[in-house]
Amino acid sequence: MAGNIPVSPLAPESFPDLPVIEGVTFATAQAGVKYKGRTDVMLALLAPGTTMTGVFTRSSTRSANVLDCQDKIGSDSDAGAAIIVNSGNSNAFTGSAGEGSVAAICAAVAEATGLPAERVFTSSTGVIGERLPHDRITAKVAELVENQDAGNMADAARAIMTTDTFPKGATETATLDGVEVKIAGFAKGSGMIAPDMATMLCYIFTDTAISREVLQQCLWLDNASTFNCVTVDGDTSTSDTVLVAATGKADMEPITDFADPRVRVFRDALHAVMKDLAIQIARDGEGATKLIEVQVTGANANGPAHRVAMAIANSPLVKTAVAGEDPNWGRIVMAVGKAGERAERDRLTIWFGDILVAENGWVAPSYTEEAGAAYMKRDEIVIRVDLGLDNGTATVWSCDLTHGYISINADYRS
Repeated sequence: MAGNIPVSPLAPESFPDLPVIEGVTFATAQAGVKYKGRTDVMLALLAPGTTMTGVFTRSSTRSANVLDCQDKIGSDSDAGAAIIVNSGNSNAFTGSAGEGSVAAICAAVAEATGLPAERVFTSSTGVIGERLPHDRITAKVAELVENQDAGNMADAARAIMTTDTFPKGATETATLDGVEVKIAGFAKGSGMIAPDMATMLCYIFTDTAISREVLQQCLWLDNASTFNCVTVDGDTSTSDTVLVAATGKADMEPITDFADPRVRVFRDALHAVMKDLAIQIARDGEGATKLIEVQVTGANANGPAHRVAMAIANSPLVKTAVAGEDPNWGRIVMAVGKAGERAERDRLTIWFGDILVAENGWVAPSYTEEAGAAYMKRDEIVIRVDLGLDNGTATVWSCDLTHGYISINADYRS
């Protein structure tokens, strides 16, 4: 974990056993960018022919790293690739110095590996507005290259943590025409979480042989129902990045057409990994004691359903009610109304889990405050809302808002 923050009570019992993905290796080092006595930089090296895809924050103050990755991600190459990530400093809002830091890191990795600089992808996470001491990172590049190991993915996950209280990993397999392919990845994220086209930092690797165009489309589609459906505090980061790398090492005919029936099977596995990581981020929300799942049905379309769900999930009043184990369903009514989407009082229905709370414009006759209060004592809370208008649906994940969130962020730069 980072600093002296206690591990989230919602953390998984253990880190998953991530498989080796043929064609990718990892190493970590202690560069001392901000944190002392812990690893804070990781380098992944990918075999020639690896397909690289990504989605990124739409923040207008996105970091120099994000801008550089966006410039590089849309081209094909037979060369290998590298991903280097540091924690402790986001290299965001640092002017031309930030661009210089990215260039220096890319040049150092390119020289040490023989890769073209345009195949080196960087990410930085941490404090905004402070110059990145990139020389501390470049000084570790030779060590990172020398210590590469295919089994180091778990160590890489730990090296990119900031206020995270546990490393986040997930894996799935898929069988494509009799060939088993592997997908595994890791993410970091705990605060400043309200993604817009991506989330926090996430790196996913697969040995599937798949074209960049098809993989990019899979990522875009699955991102919409996973990482873009998680929120901790409503704040979109300057550094949000999701990179997916396919080494193509599986013994299979490459997928080159999105209409290929194998795409559906592959997407199911990729989606499972992304959803798992997204929910782990909500579980590790800064100061979180409860996981909140918001399900909205009956909206005019999926877009309005998503916006209503996010209005509920981001409401400080809803989140503090959950933290206080108060079944204050009136706050959910408020959040639905403020979302700006069509809603009609007498068609609105609300549940806490399977407990019917309100219907037909008023509290349900069967509902009791005692039942609601008992439900709110759970660690995982499901809020269900049906707008009664059409078939639009959405599910998002969040967490409660406690004093722990204030303490963590008040002391963030201390």
